[in-house]
Amino acid sequence: MPTTTLHIPTADGRADAFAAYPDQGERHPGVLVYPDAIGLRPEVEDKARKLAAHGYYVLVPNFFYRVGPAPIVELPAFIDAESRGALFEQIVPHVHQHAADRALRDAEAFLAFLTSRPEASPGPVGAVGYCMGAALALRTAAAHPDRVAAVAGFHPGLVVTEGADSPHLSLADLTAEVHLGLAEGDLSPEELAALNQALDATGVPYATELYAGTRHGFTMSDTDAFDADALQRHWDRLLPLLRRNLTPAR
Repeated sequence: MPTTTLHIPTADGRADAFAAYPDQGERHPGVLVYPDAIGLRPEVEDKARKLAAHGYYVLVPNFFYRVGPAPIVELPAFIDAESRGALFEQIVPHVHQHAADRALRDAEAFLAFLTSRPEASPGPVGAVGYCMGAALALRTAAAHPDRVAAVAGFHPGLVVTEGADSPHLSLADLTAEVHLGLAEGDLSPEELAALNQALDATGVPYATELYAGTRHGFTMSDTDAFDADALQRHWDRLLPLLRRNLTPAR
């Protein structure tokens, strides 16, 4: 399967990115994948390859490119409880700096780049995110309802905040079908109610599903939160969502 490292021009510089797509000489529906806060790394690249094998052109940008190329911090081979604290002390300041205005500028650039690729077919794309990437996927879909037809987020973070720019408050123009797969404790009952109310108001088909017994980060096999059964459920939800909403390859 072809893979490549790319650089996406943005209003604020160039974002390094990873892309994977089927080796069939055809054009395939595009999927924009936002990593978790740990960022673009082999674990996420592996997910991109697996998704591409189902017939998609998959683009994974480093949304922390303003800090530097991925990975922006030195990563251990395996992220466990002992290493997580020190790791996130380095990452969290960059998470806080990645405000809505940055995310929206990037979304425009990422979508323009994705849809310009010769391997990507015309038509709507999907937006998929993990952890804070789920919030970025929602923002992207809401800001570009004519271009994003499916959005999925897994163990989402920062989708409901106390800020006036909380992602759940920006969904009025959303037209994409949505699936959010929640770990235990990702959202409080009040936050989940606020999110569901916001999604109800859009009229789009959606699911906010609790993956019972899971921890935040359950899809990531390079962390001790990994849950193999929940990862499979993630594929069982994601692949049909994309098939229902994206233009078939031709």
